[in-house]
Amino acid sequence: MNRRDWIAGTAGAMVALGATAQSVRKPWPGRKATPALQLNGIDGTPWRLADERGHLLLLNFWASWCEPCRAEMPSLEKLAASQAGSGLRVVAVNFKEGEPAIRRFLSKTSLQLPVVRDADGAAARAFGINIFPSTVVIDRRGHASFILVGEFDWAGEEAAAMLRPLLRAEAAPAHATIAV
Repeated sequence: MNRRDWIAGTAGAMVALGATAQSVRKPWPGRKATPALQLNGIDGTPWRLADERGHLLLLNFWASWCEPCRAEMPSLEKLAASQAGSGLRVVAVNFKEGEPAIRRFLSKTSLQLPVVRDADGAAARAFGINIFPSTVVIDRRGHASFILVGEFDWAGEEAAAMLRPLLRAEAAPAHATIAV
């Protein structure tokens, strides 16, 4: 499938999901475990989802060729900066692009979010991501809470209201065993 067909299919899927705005909130299936992730940053540094326990985490799946992804990035960055002291972290998970393409994108923007690579698309498949951008919200215990599909204003009041209860929630005790 070429990129143009994929984009057209994505728009159709958004309509099928009942999207009246640019995003749809999908709850995480209650019995489905949160996939374990280990990805590499663009500098090769390993990043593990399990290491993020204790933080509210937004995993934003994106690609540089995706216009809604690029449009959403500034609001994600603003959210990350405004909530840095609250334990919220935003990680940009690049979908199947090579390091040179990601570096070109970063050189043209002021993006300061940590970027990890989903080089083969396995992370997106594990979370059921097939529309970009999509953001998986993971609570402080390391459990996926919901996925927001499509472009969203993460710096707005709707995002604040959605994240407020998760930001207030306590982290799991350090001795708790939670499989991710």
